Amino acid sequence: MLLQRRAFAAFALATGLLLAGCAGGPPPRPADPAVRDALAPTGTLRVAVYPGSPTSLVRGKDGLPAGVAYELGHQLGRDLGVPVRVVEFARVQQVVEALKAGEADLTFTNATEARARDVDFTAPLVRLELGYLVPAGSPLRSAADIDRPGVRVGVSQGSSSQSSLPRLLRSATIVPVPSLEAAQQQLGAQALDAFATNKGILHELGDQLPGSRVLEGRWGLEQLAIAVPKGRQAAAGYLRSFALSLRDSGRLQGMVERAGLRGTATD
Repeated sequence: MLLQRRAFAAFALATGLLLAGCAGGPPPRPADPAVRDALAPTGTLRVAVYPGSPTSLVRGKDGLPAGVAYELGHQLGRDLGVPVRVVEFARVQQVVEALKAGEADLTFTNATEARARDVDFTAPLVRLELGYLVPAGSPLRSAADIDRPGVRVGVSQGSSSQSSLPRLLRSATIVPVPSLEAAQQQLGAQALDAFATNKGILHELGDQLPGSRVLEGRWGLEQLAIAVPKGRQAAAGYLRSFALSLRDSGRLQGMVERAGLRGTATD
């Protein structure tokens, strides 16, 4: 894990939107219209989300929309003084592709080195454990039990889990699924022995699958950050200040709590 953190730190130092070393405080109002134009070139801030993930879009305890990407997008829209349009996709891969194509302006997602070739990230704001959810009656007891012949491990199609797990699992079979809804259905039907992703999503899925369990242990960490399309350097300084203000003011923690995000790393 130490090597993983060092590797990510080295990667983050190479990104153009790194937050480290910047002073905190509230984000400045953009005096230059170029900032607004860079972050919301259509005049509306298009926030890309996918349902079922507390880091993106869920229903809060009050039944209203919540999720870190959903809320921080609305906060940025208010700060910029532009309207916000939430654009929903079935899975995270489509969210990243929309930003890459310039069809969306902002999201909050795992800042992998591969994705940084397609979009720009702030420095990580939340660290989230990666794990496994197993259905009711499963004999699997911990993450160490997963890599066995015949164990079918579901992953979201096109996700960072799909690209990372083959390097870790040599005996289990990895099964891409088209959406989190499909993952829930396949776990319930015993068509999957486990589903792998961040523990925030796993706990959400588990709430809807009686008897299911998030296994002890983790197989990695997600480093979650704000993502924007490439080519928006005119807004880089403003976005750095915005992200720091979310973290330092406690507003980010409020978003995490309203979304019911579980599985954040404490070490």
